[in-house]
Amino acid sequence: MANANPTTQSPVNPTRFKLMKLIIFVLLALIILVGLTVLIIWLTIRPRKLVYFIENGSIHNYNLSNGNHLNATYNFILSAHNPNKKVSIYYDKVDINVLYDDETISRGTINPFYQPKRNTTRFKLNLASHDVVLLDPIARDIKEERSSGQLKLHVKLKARIRFKVGVWKSRHYRMKVSCAPIMVHFSSSKGFQRTKCDVDF
Repeated sequence: MANANPTTQSPVNPTRFKLMKLIIFVLLALIILVGLTVLIIWLTIRPRKLVYFIENGSIHNYNLSNGNHLNATYNFILSAHNPNKKVSIYYDKVDINVLYDDETISRGTINPFYQPKRNTTRFKLNLASHDVVLLDPIARDIKEERSSGQLKLHVKLKARIRFKVGVWKSRHYRMKVSCAPIMVHFSSSKGFQRTKCDVDF
């Protein structure tokens, strides 16, 4: 009868085990340290929400053909206010849409810019509809509103921004700005009502 050979297990290397524990401890300590640093920076800076307004607006060169082809130019003054005392902002990309009843009638962009702390930057937005084909209900509503001398429009911005504190710069964030309803007069900004915008990240 054959004798079974007993199985042997390799002893755990105490040095290797201690090294693994040390690596795990260092990693956990680094994660906690980074988290605390971010929290302290956040509490110290206390970033405040950006504030946007449409200060003025008017419509010029309006023409809506019988074939529902819209041509017009839209002039807006947009103000962007950074109320923060310690945070400045890089705007790396800004896209603008003008909508009527959820249908886009014009698109544009704002050139990249840098906004310092506690700063208000104003932009003159010159946008246009070039032979934009409208659905029949949209065209009909625009013609009806045209008789009142104004249109109810919606301006949307989508931006890629970065925050700067001292020499530190954040990763990119996507920001959405929604300005509505904007009552825009034809060929005149007389009586324009300043419109505050909603800002979301």
